[in-house]
Amino acid sequence: TAAARKDFAGTLDRVTRKGERIVLQKGGKDVAALVPVEDLERLEELEDRLDAEEARRRLADPNEKSIPWEKVKRDLGL
Repeated sequence: TAAARKDFAGTLDRVTRKGERIVLQKGGKDVAALVPVEDLERLEELEDRLDAEEARRRLADPNEKSIPWEKVKRDLGL
């Protein structure tokens, strides 16, 4: 993180212009990543597809228990 902070403009340029994926570490541990927006969009699309597949699977399963609406609202903070 220190190196990325020191030359943030250069680090950002590597990601945006060169398409690099940069993993940031803190205390020797991977904590975050800088990726091109296109990679993020692909990841979000994949997550949406997986969520839709799971929903279809659960809706098709007659043994699947439903979740009470009140619990859904509470879990989502609505």
